[in-house]
Amino acid sequence: MDFAWEYDVVVAGGGVAGVAAALQAARAGLRTALVEKMVLCGGLATAGLINIYLQLCDGHGHQVIYGIAEEMMRLSLRYGPGEIPAAWRGDGLARDGVRYRTAFMPAALALALDEALEDAGVTLWLDTLVCLPIREGIRVAGVMVENKSGRGTLRASCVVDATGDADVAYRAGAPCVDEGNWLSLWALQAAAGHAPDTQQPLGRIPGVGMVLLGADSNGKRMPPDMEKLHGTDAEQVTRYVLESRRLLRAYYREQYASGAFDRETLYPLTLPTMAQFRTTRRIVGRETVRDGAANLHQPTSIGLAPDWRRGEDVWEIPYGALLPQSVAGLLVAGRCISSERDVWEVTRVIPPAALTGQVAGLAAALAIQRGTTPDQLAAEDVQRALAAEGLPCHLRDVLAA
Repeated sequence: MDFAWEYDVVVAGGGVAGVAAALQAARAGLRTALVEKMVLCGGLATAGLINIYLQLCDGHGHQVIYGIAEEMMRLSLRYGPGEIPAAWRGDGLARDGVRYRTAFMPAALALALDEALEDAGVTLWLDTLVCLPIREGIRVAGVMVENKSGRGTLRASCVVDATGDADVAYRAGAPCVDEGNWLSLWALQAAAGHAPDTQQPLGRIPGVGMVLLGADSNGKRMPPDMEKLHGTDAEQVTRYVLESRRLLRAYYREQYASGAFDRETLYPLTLPTMAQFRTTRRIVGRETVRDGAANLHQPTSIGLAPDWRRGEDVWEIPYGALLPQSVAGLLVAGRCISSERDVWEVTRVIPPAALTGQVAGLAAALAIQRGTTPDQLAAEDVQRALAAEGLPCHLRDVLAA
């Protein structure tokens, strides 16, 4: 090995879930390392150009997600355009039906996340790939990584898998579920004058917006003769990326041929630098966020996930959904928690990912303080720690407020 470091907590993956986990652990006074294979933190929200910070509310005027998830929403607006809806700025306007969400500039969020991580004292390992978990029996005791310095080890008392693909958990032997994806693309573009129907405005920047192509999360508008592709298969990842860019080239050729635009008036500004998969691989947890369990009380819940599509349902997330089976010393956060079928679409987006990241960081700190592993913690102890942070665990908590 070319290098070896030791920390209290190592977080694998620097998307919003990983950033939230690292911030929570570091702010608890733990030596925390965040490992990211790219040179930007934020994952799909930054390098992936998914610039919609979806709702923190239930659609009926009740905020259900707080903490670092809300902090990140405001960070996304620190260095770029976008705004919090007026009803959620404390001016007394009616909130029912007004969603607590915003659009943002991806690069602006990346800058703000750097600043937050630096202020918290998190050690960043950028351009560093997590290769394998380090195992001591069934316990994950760190990760093996590779970067320009060679191959080395980052050992820790607790590891958080925020890779989005459950890479650490899967390679540690935890049971997982793999899912295919419909082809789609979001890209940042400039359009002088009247924008095409495919463009979504970005904040208050005239002539700048996102072009959205391909299928939605239900497969509508899927290109013909294109099957689902898997984000855990190297060949299919490459195909997904190339096919999505082929869609974009066809889109510009069509726009130019129409005579409404040319290359001076409509053109790409930035392309995603990571594959924009929605769901790839997730753990089979010790508990699961169940499809059909919307608005139902879960005794072990550690937070809430509102349905960003319909705005009428909220799921309680059981603590065991962050705990892989057959493995100790490991927490999972973000889109690869144990969440089945349709509700996986709810838990995979930015606010629930940041929420589960914060919970993972808190549970890691609690386990280290008690000299145990996260799977040995009682959900009630995690709930009490969350309550001390002002974070609701149950829907009844926010409806009664």
